[in-house]
Amino acid sequence: MKKALIWGTMTIALLAILSGCAKKPQKHTMVKNPYEKTEMVMGTVCTLSIYDKGKKSVIDKGFKEIHHMDDESTLTRGGSQLDKINANAGIKPVKVPADFYPMVQKALDVSENSEGSFDMAIGAVTNLWKIGLPGARVPKQSEIDAALPLVDYHDVQLNDKNRTVYLTKKGMRLDFGGIAKGYIADQVKKVFKENGVTSGIINLGGNIIVMGNSPEGHNKPWQVGIQNPVKPRGDAVGTIKESDMSIVTAGTYEQYLMSHGHKYIYLFDAKTGYPYENNLASVTIVSKKSIDGDALSNAAFDKGLKDGLAYMNKKPKIQAIFITNDKKIYVTDGLKTKFKLDKHTNYKMGN
Repeated sequence: MKKALIWGTMTIALLAILSGCAKKPQKHTMVKNPYEKTEMVMGTVCTLSIYDKGKKSVIDKGFKEIHHMDDESTLTRGGSQLDKINANAGIKPVKVPADFYPMVQKALDVSENSEGSFDMAIGAVTNLWKIGLPGARVPKQSEIDAALPLVDYHDVQLNDKNRTVYLTKKGMRLDFGGIAKGYIADQVKKVFKENGVTSGIINLGGNIIVMGNSPEGHNKPWQVGIQNPVKPRGDAVGTIKESDMSIVTAGTYEQYLMSHGHKYIYLFDAKTGYPYENNLASVTIVSKKSIDGDALSNAAFDKGLKDGLAYMNKKPKIQAIFITNDKKIYVTDGLKTKFKLDKHTNYKMGN
């Protein structure tokens, strides 16, 4: 990405830059340099930025929500809601808080809609590998074989009236690593809106929400760079212009395990118990809600290029960008006129 394109550069997986046109004028006074704060939460770098004048205090409210929801959904600390659900697998249903239950509902909905390409019950497998966590390793085949029968979203029972979650088989585990950041980003956006924020960036480890329009001027959207999967963060292969949208990427360049010269990525095939090995380097989802982008980027990655494109083209309100290992870029129908290939990249359009 060339410096001439960047205003207020942020070192993030998706580089937000400013340009273009949008629909609604800004009603609030904007500051040129945003109120901004960065913390290490959820095992990743989280940055909140607000451009509305006088809204600095809302940053801390946003981080309060992040910490609260992280405490509920983490698998690395005992006592979280997810830990309670997993600990009671095959024993009894667990009642969960009202602000946690919608994430569980969405996880099951995407699991069903994707026919298991995203499987909320993948935890028995991810717990063996622990990619991105201390103790990461390649499990024995016998361990994987024992875990696979426990990976099936059909064995998750929800009771909406009682707000309970029940895993019907002992040893089952939910893992919300593919959906929690998206849900929490949406919750932070809700906090921002309730406190009068109209322009800002929510960046939870590369899960990006661009709120409203760019502060560069009236009627201008954010211009967002799509990360080059083989270059340092901030190097983009192309750009899209968006207002009030979420942009989420699942890629092979993020968390992975190197063992005996082999690279194992953090995205798992629920059918085999192994990380994916297809021709995809990354999948980016552009959607109104970040929870959709988080879950669907994983589901589309599972389906591969051809089936993934077909799957995403059936969702006209949600768009996707697929980047392959042979340096080709494929976009869904709704982005064919919006995605702009960077003239300096060695990637080419595949469709």
